[in-house]
Amino acid sequence: MIAALRSPAAVQAYLNALPYNEEPHGRATLRTFRGVVRTGCAHCLEAALFAAVVLEQHGFPPLVLSFESIDELDHVIFLYRRRGRWGSVARSRDPGLHGRRAVFTSPRALALSYFDPYIDFTGRLTGFAVVDLARLMGRYDWRLSDGNVWKVERALLDYPHRPIRSSDARVDALRKRYRAYRAAYGRKPLFYRNRDRWSPLPEEFRDPG
Repeated sequence: MIAALRSPAAVQAYLNALPYNEEPHGRATLRTFRGVVRTGCAHCLEAALFAAVVLEQHGFPPLVLSFESIDELDHVIFLYRRRGRWGSVARSRDPGLHGRRAVFTSPRALALSYFDPYIDFTGRLTGFAVVDLARLMGRYDWRLSDGNVWKVERALLDYPHRPIRSSDARVDALRKRYRAYRAAYGRKPLFYRNRDRWSPLPEEFRDPG
């Protein structure tokens, strides 16, 4: 599998085809690459760890981008650089929080592309951090452990994040638009700018036209 998934696009397509891990019956998980393959599903951090393990074998450092939100519903994605530009691989319950093509000039520019899609009933990005998992976790087995790797989550929560500042007026306008769309259509919106910079979405989020 690792040999076959040679690029960020291939890993994103693989993750898109997996069901999102809803952690049923209140049983929280934080599975490694091995756990994702075994169970056939992944939530955002599990998907980021999966991508890091696979793409590390193809020359990409195991970098993740960690986001902080005011509602404490944080998000983690795999971060990579290709030909001097930054992109990401991600899985989410929200269509706008999946991967990005490698077109961004810096990790901060990429992080800011998630700001508008992060606004829902409660979310608002407040900070981001670029983290090298190999350096952060040392000898801890976050790659192939058969158990949950909660130490990764704790380490990311404790890691210093750079602030993302934004105006209350802008956030209020975005939240109002989000609420109106959900009330009218009953689904999550895809009305964001610069969608040409997004990676292809999982089938369940494709624009119904």
